[in-house]
Amino acid sequence: MIPRHAASDLAHRLGEHAEAVCRHYLSNGRRQGNYWTVGDVRNAPGRSMFVRLQPSPKGPPGKWTDAATGEHGDLLDVIRESLGLVNFRDVADEARGFLAMPDAMPPRPAEPITQVPIGSPESARRLVAMSKHIIGTLVETYLRGRSITTLHGTAALQFHPHCYYRPDDHGPTKTLPAMIAAVTDLDGHLTGAHRTWLAPDGTGKALVDTPRRAMGDLLGHAVRFGVPGNVMAAGEGIETTLSLRCALPDMAMAAALSAAHLAAILFPPNLRRLYVIRDNDPAGDGARDGLLERATDAGIEAIVLSPQTEDFNEDLRHFGLAAFRASIADQLMRKDRIRYLTQAAA
Repeated sequence: MIPRHAASDLAHRLGEHAEAVCRHYLSNGRRQGNYWTVGDVRNAPGRSMFVRLQPSPKGPPGKWTDAATGEHGDLLDVIRESLGLVNFRDVADEARGFLAMPDAMPPRPAEPITQVPIGSPESARRLVAMSKHIIGTLVETYLRGRSITTLHGTAALQFHPHCYYRPDDHGPTKTLPAMIAAVTDLDGHLTGAHRTWLAPDGTGKALVDTPRRAMGDLLGHAVRFGVPGNVMAAGEGIETTLSLRCALPDMAMAAALSAAHLAAILFPPNLRRLYVIRDNDPAGDGARDGLLERATDAGIEAIVLSPQTEDFNEDLRHFGLAAFRASIADQLMRKDRIRYLTQAAA
């Protein structure tokens, strides 16, 4: 019989190489953040089982739970169940054999690189740092193809020529060109990033299942254009917000990236009037109502700007800039029409 302390030591040593163990014995899964996800401990395809890959307050690496069945255990259990072993001595021998394999651990890089969790704010900061400004890139081609031509003051947008894309269906990871948008807090500190993967020629989004994804800390924060004074506009999507900016290029604006995040966006301390950029759908109505209530409670005048079609980008593309600007003028406060539309026309 294998002593309990020997089994515990084996499980601990396997946990030090948790991802390598998962790649070997749970090959139908994939890494998601700090976890390896797979269908079950017997290596079925799916996502209900989570294996912890890094130490955390919840426990050591290698511990796993199957949300569908309630099963849980360590990496010795993974070896036993995935291989159909019965005798624990065979499990221990297999574990020792794996730990002795030259490729049990991935090779170390020549230069030490600090690993950060996938999808974390630090991972977002690294992605933004590796990107470059959009002028002269596929991002500019993409935006101009959507009639968005007011591109000054868009430092929040970047271009990455080879951004990793991990499919939802467990397919192989690929690299695609992408528009990277920096998400910041009210003090300008980067908290996250948003990726829009693009077609190779920039004429549209990439032909993948989810061409838009966000990462990092998003709640309350936004992709920001311009420095907010006492007036600003806020919307859900980047392209919707940039479309309004074509009509009102001197008004500060923020894209919250989703209806839920728009409803929760934080207000600058000097804000007195907020224009809420509404998308013409039920989610947009919910975001509008939530944001109006919060703004009113904070003593901020809130005014809804509504599109004639589904959203402002569709308005801009369908009607043209002059007609789009005229439709916006009718919805602005008179003082803001004079302040922002006169400047835009100059």
